Amino acid sequence: MSASHSNFTVKKRNGEMEKFADSKLRDVMKRACEGVEDCHFPDLEAAFYPQIRDGMTTKELMQTLIQVAVEKTSIEQGNWQFVAARLFLFDCYKKAAVNRGESAYGYGRFYDLIEHLEKIGRYGAYIRENYTQREIDQLAQYIQPDRDLLFNYVGLKQLMDRYVIRGMDGEIMELPQELFMGVAMHLAMKEQDKLTWAKRFYDMLSKLEVTVATPTLSNARKPHHQLSSCFIDMPEDDLLSIYETNNAFARVSKFGGGMGIYVGKIRARGAAIRNHQGASGGVIPWVRNYNDTAISCNQLGVRSGAAAIYLDIWHKDILDFLQLRTNSGDERMKAHDIFPGVCVPDEFMRRVGNRQTWYLFCPYEVKKVMGFSLEDAWGEEFERRYQACIEHPTLDKVEIPAIDIMKRIMQSAFETGTPFVFFRDTANRLNPNKHEGMIYCSNLCTEIMQNMKPMKLIDETVADGTITTRHEAGDFVVCNLSSLNLGRCDSLAAIEQTVGRQIRAMDNVIDLNYYPVRQAQLTNQRYRAIGLGISGYHQYLANRGIQWESDEHLAHVDELFEWINYFAIKASVQLAKEKGSYKLFAGSDWQTGNYFELRGYKSRVGGPDWDELRREVMTHGIRNAYLFAVAPTSSTSLIAGSTAGIDPVFSRFFLEEKKNGVVPQTAPQLNPSNFWYYKEAHTIDQTWSIRACAVRQRHVDQSQSFNLYITPEIHAKDFLNLYVLAWQSGLKTLYYVRNKSVELEDCIACSS
Repeated sequence: MSASHSNFTVKKRNGEMEKFADSKLRDVMKRACEGVEDCHFPDLEAAFYPQIRDGMTTKELMQTLIQVAVEKTSIEQGNWQFVAARLFLFDCYKKAAVNRGESAYGYGRFYDLIEHLEKIGRYGAYIRENYTQREIDQLAQYIQPDRDLLFNYVGLKQLMDRYVIRGMDGEIMELPQELFMGVAMHLAMKEQDKLTWAKRFYDMLSKLEVTVATPTLSNARKPHHQLSSCFIDMPEDDLLSIYETNNAFARVSKFGGGMGIYVGKIRARGAAIRNHQGASGGVIPWVRNYNDTAISCNQLGVRSGAAAIYLDIWHKDILDFLQLRTNSGDERMKAHDIFPGVCVPDEFMRRVGNRQTWYLFCPYEVKKVMGFSLEDAWGEEFERRYQACIEHPTLDKVEIPAIDIMKRIMQSAFETGTPFVFFRDTANRLNPNKHEGMIYCSNLCTEIMQNMKPMKLIDETVADGTITTRHEAGDFVVCNLSSLNLGRCDSLAAIEQTVGRQIRAMDNVIDLNYYPVRQAQLTNQRYRAIGLGISGYHQYLANRGIQWESDEHLAHVDELFEWINYFAIKASVQLAKEKGSYKLFAGSDWQTGNYFELRGYKSRVGGPDWDELRREVMTHGIRNAYLFAVAPTSSTSLIAGSTAGIDPVFSRFFLEEKKNGVVPQTAPQLNPSNFWYYKEAHTIDQTWSIRACAVRQRHVDQSQSFNLYITPEIHAKDFLNLYVLAWQSGLKTLYYVRNKSVELEDCIACSS
């Protein structure tokens, strides 16, 4: 401390002024730098003292110290972000101790915390109903505070700002390891050996080997424990059905879930209603209605609701639909707060390639004239029906070059990042549960694809002043997500152990969830579908010296994802032996063995024993109808300090502006040895990314949140070729087109 600082005074938390004595701050700085490579206390001290002034509060001093450490982060010295995290952590420890009335600094009495948070309505009473005080004390002893040192600054800040439980006035109460243990206790509370499983779930979370979906991390242990990320529904061409979907969307959004909605059954603009020609306003007014619900029913007051709306490429309203988010045209036909997705069959892509005509129809008119629903078929059956519609002499149709529609898709994607693309034939061809239905669309982040069916009204009766409405439940899809952090994987044995724990935890979510929509519960219990995902993908490649644009990349991840899928199926079979298989197993591709045939899975030397696992599945069943889905993890990967999902890094080093100053960030574990393997997203040849996605897709029974990265200079022909290559390569979905000149908001609902 220089002589100029010796006369400074500081304002304490209680408002009293005292002479500035820097010995405590120096001790804090030394502790924060201790053991952190290339981060030395004198360097921090030299940068800090010029920033302070007379009369600062102790809070301002700490904020300044943290910000100084944050701003020292650079490509050459990335470890300062861990020093900043420690400083922030020390501050959180102190605040939590004061707020909880603890005399000790850091972690205090876990049981007392749970009891207090329960009393103020922040913690669910069910936790103490399922665990005795002695059991909670045992788990408290298992908490490892030193794992807090795994966080970098951005990750810790994200966790403390968005996920930990706070008091009535927003004060810090819960600390990171207590959050992880609380989530683990929730997920294990119905296990026969719940303490063992709570510890195992805690380990995978606290070591950052796994991230769970944002709703699970945020809501597990709370009174309204809605744990699922995303839901998918489809209305029929009926007023009540359309509003039932809207009602469901409102309830889902209220509890933090995102929504995928397929509107392909709704009649087109100008169609008849009750024989009144031209009466229908078409799909767009209903999309705008869902848009208004997204705005008004926010996600726990944190952000607006989020929905992706999907429509078939042959629907008469498709041209208006593709302009929903663009900045040109009639504003009355816009819906800027939803995310449009287009359902594309193989036949359309073939006609684009051959520069042939495409025909648009109204689904209501097709059903009335042809006697079938065009949207209810896929593959060869769809193509037969589509050709029959084209050839029918009186069925009204709109002719347009297929390439012109493709241009509309590309124009919107270039300007807005959307529409998402769902290749419906590929998805249904590889659907392991096609015996029970079909997949009409994907979800908000394009990684979920499961059987869908609309709910149907049976009747409405009135008796003794009570109105009773009965419905036949449809298939209302639910996403239960967790992501394996490849950035912290050392071996196949470690992956197998972690994946086994993930599968069990996600399966438990199904039974321990709070369902805002009852038919979602029924669907979840019929299929027991889960979504094992991946984060830290680029980090994994970079740390192993594997170039993104290389055959080595393709070969390595083909083998890696095959093993991950093998471990996931194996874990689900073990659960089936213990708890029973899902209800609709009989007749599925799992049961017939077709799942393994379609993917070419056979035992080979040095690889998974697929032949034995196939026999196990056919003999004992499988617990989960769907297993593998790669979500974007844009939020939770920050906490884990890993790269997001399967994406390449946007930048090796960048500056993010926050209200307290600039926060520099580096690619995870960036160092001279992996620097050049962290090739930035917009400099990567996207054909390599598509090829890698195709290699992974063979092992993913659902889909992947896969982004295309383009620059404003891309030629239209090259842009078109990316879509064609994605379809030809067997991708099921395309998520955002991330134009370097367009800012897009990442989905938090599906982040896992």
